[in-house]
Amino acid sequence: MTISKNKMVSVTYILRTEENGEIVEQAVKETPLTFICGTGQMLEKFEENLLNLNQGDNFKFKIECEEAYGQSREDAVVDLPKDIFVVEGKFDDEIIKVGEVVPMQDASGNRLPGLVLEIADETVKMDFNHPMADDDLYFEGEVIEVRDATAEELSAAHGGGCSGDCGGGCSSCD
Repeated sequence: MTISKNKMVSVTYILRTEENGEIVEQAVKETPLTFICGTGQMLEKFEENLLNLNQGDNFKFKIECEEAYGQSREDAVVDLPKDIFVVEGKFDDEIIKVGEVVPMQDASGNRLPGLVLEIADETVKMDFNHPMADDDLYFEGEVIEVRDATAEELSAAHGGGCSGDCGGGCSSCD
């Protein structure tokens, strides 16, 4: 079976940020990366590079920084009031440490990991850029499985907004 939209895909891969650099992430046969192609779960360029491959095919490709996580943005580095990190009347220095990634939430309820850069008297400087901002991504791997996604899997991939039949009744699946 060939990788195309709405196919459940499992791959192994090695990810590097330099062509022959250190491995920064890896998915192995015992725990492959599994996703539904075309549902926005993966980077668009990652999926484009896998389109039309078949089970057993090997792949090797590069995704430029701009088509991956982009360039770091200055406005993603912010000073937050230190008092938002107070728990039971005390600054939470067990979790809020320089170099730690802390799960945060924006005003809309979106989860954002923030890297603690500096702790001052009144503020905590945090970086909300993606950890791989500024990096080109080098992938190498193998397609382990390609199959039709079930109606339930498609519905879950679309946040429950899919009709389930994906025969034209779901704008996300067309």
